[in-house]
Amino acid sequence: MKILVSNDDGVHAPGIKALTDALAAIAETVTVAPDRNCSGASNSLTLTNPLRAQRLENGYYQVNGTPTDCVHLAIRELMDGEPDLVVSGINAGANLGDDTLYSGTVAAAMEGRHLGLPTIAVSLVGRKLEHYDTAAAITAQIVQGLLANPLPSEQILNINVPDLPLEQIQGIRVTRLGARHKAEGMVKTQDPAGRDIYWLGPPGGEQDAGDGTDFHAVANGYVSVTPLTVDLTAHSQLAPLTQWFNQL
Repeated sequence: MKILVSNDDGVHAPGIKALTDALAAIAETVTVAPDRNCSGASNSLTLTNPLRAQRLENGYYQVNGTPTDCVHLAIRELMDGEPDLVVSGINAGANLGDDTLYSGTVAAAMEGRHLGLPTIAVSLVGRKLEHYDTAAAITAQIVQGLLANPLPSEQILNINVPDLPLEQIQGIRVTRLGARHKAEGMVKTQDPAGRDIYWLGPPGGEQDAGDGTDFHAVANGYVSVTPLTVDLTAHSQLAPLTQWFNQL
């Protein structure tokens, strides 16, 4: 098995090293990631500047682009043949509920899906973020399971792992995405010249976080695994909306 590893926290992030090390023990790995932190980049592409890939001493490639750029460039140009699987992470922080819409970690996985490959996004959830080894071990376990039971090529698994020692993980739950309240407001400060500058406020609290959601699983010490689809169509509204337009 050949695995492409990427992320959005950057090529030097501790999560991508833990993930690459764990997966290299069970498969051939190629690691291609942004040369800087691209958290929140979502599915953005670099269209107005050329991309440059540099191979580092540890064998990883760094790219002056987004997570989506990295996966696309890796599969189309840098790798010798397509990988069997794309794994993105380990993200420094949660990708739960609405977070998935903004996440560069999930976007890297989605790009692999756009190119016809099964993909996994992995995130570590907690405040101190000490147990990347836990998330790496669980991801390797899941990947080994895929050797016997491969994912469909259109499938994305969004995995969130509590920041706990491996022996304290309660198990794995298959979940749906929860939802947050609306985000907090902007934080207004001044630069050294006295000019106003603005920072995004913290994410909103949990709104839909009951049993069965990714929020609930992680809060109770379980690994959350949520199958994602790229199709954003509100299928239940096709017939009602058609009827509404027919009445105009």
